Amino acid sequence: MSTFKLPDVGEGLTEADIASWKVQPGDTVEINQVFVEIETAKSLVELPSPYAGVVTELHAAEGQTVEVGQPLFSVDEIGQEAPAPQEPGVESAPVADVADNSAPTAAEEKAPGPLVGSGPKADPVRRRPRTQRGTPAGSPAGPEPVPTVAPSPAARNRPATGTPAAAPQPTPATTGNRAVAARQSVSQLLDRVLAKPPVRKIAKELGIDLAKISGTGLRGEITREDLISYQGQREAEQDQAPTFWMPGSVDEDRVTREPVRGVRKATAKAMVESASNAPHVSIFVDVDASRTMEFTQRLKKSRDFEGIKVSPLLILAKAVIWAAARNPSVNASWVDRPEGGAEIHVKHYMNLGIAAATPRGLLVPNIKDAQDLSLKELAVALNDLAVTAREGKTKPEDMRGGSLTVTNIGALGIDTGTPIINPGEVAIVAFGTIRQKPWVVSGEVIPRWITTLGGSFDHRVVDGDLSARFMADVAAIMEEPALLLD
Repeated sequence: MSTFKLPDVGEGLTEADIASWKVQPGDTVEINQVFVEIETAKSLVELPSPYAGVVTELHAAEGQTVEVGQPLFSVDEIGQEAPAPQEPGVESAPVADVADNSAPTAAEEKAPGPLVGSGPKADPVRRRPRTQRGTPAGSPAGPEPVPTVAPSPAARNRPATGTPAAAPQPTPATTGNRAVAARQSVSQLLDRVLAKPPVRKIAKELGIDLAKISGTGLRGEITREDLISYQGQREAEQDQAPTFWMPGSVDEDRVTREPVRGVRKATAKAMVESASNAPHVSIFVDVDASRTMEFTQRLKKSRDFEGIKVSPLLILAKAVIWAAARNPSVNASWVDRPEGGAEIHVKHYMNLGIAAATPRGLLVPNIKDAQDLSLKELAVALNDLAVTAREGKTKPEDMRGGSLTVTNIGALGIDTGTPIINPGEVAIVAFGTIRQKPWVVSGEVIPRWITTLGGSFDHRVVDGDLSARFMADVAAIMEEPALLLD
């Protein structure tokens, strides 16, 4: 019998909540199989089992808070070890056969080899021949399965003759994977929203974000029916809003009590400490972001950025990195020394934090060494960060070591705000929505794309002059992105 205790998952935390169990008593668990998902103050973490055997007991319920060192689950390893004591002799050959058959599976589970096309498994090869043979090698697979016996791999480059092949080759699997990847890269992996202009027009009139709809059309295209279905579901949810109010005469019976734990608990503690310890000062600047909008559109049409989601946030992130190099003290930390006194640690690297609203609460993962990334690499990093955060899969190490944060409140249609500085940093930039507004250019009033940037700073480190110069530099890039090319 072995008992697994909650470890310190590398965040310096003392407790975690049981988010969900992946096994139950009586289940068989293997080594490195995920058996529980825990929620720490920063992220969701999946824990692998160090034991193999039968689960005998779960020592905590879902939603329960467990301290580091407390038991999580127990495993009976006897059943796993029972087949081991075999008598050598006449039974040695069958035992060897079993070992030979199981060895590749264990090796595949532990070896970090390629995801496809590796190992002795024949299944990927048998599944590929779905097209009429005799077509070019790059032809996509058709929807109808080939009747009777599947053609051999050797028949792939000639008309089907029924001639058997001596051994399967990996070429069909490689070609099939290429076709699948090509289709997925359009609708899923590249996160592009496919919809015809009439559908986009209707979505705009209804105020619907197409990125929130799952398309059922060809290659994931969003159809009119998808839009109608989504709108119907949204209206149904709005119709249920009156049920939020509960009748009754006793107030205590009409209150929902939600325990503060996980991300919400950590966020509350961090914000109170930041607001109490760091004297905040905030400044704002209106920016003509018309050229940023034009630059963003050119990037979207560029072949180099094909399949990469590009938004004005990318330009702002690059602008913040550029402006921090010109005003280094905004990329710093105030550190109180144990022996007394304090130090200002100016960081010669940029771990750019991006505040992300997730179903679990506010997370601020950061992009490590963002100053070394090209514009394209930064765009990919921003996309990966957003997707990972929404899925609740942000790693603990991605939450540590931030040096300056950007919060994109404009995504919710908000013009500006006074954000609270992320603990351990001295500056944060709020990015408001970009709207067309009347703007004076060379004495004439014309419509331009305008946004408002808000910045909060720790006044112990960043005084008024420095904060103003930093925000002016960020605004300069937003007004003229070509400065990034200097």
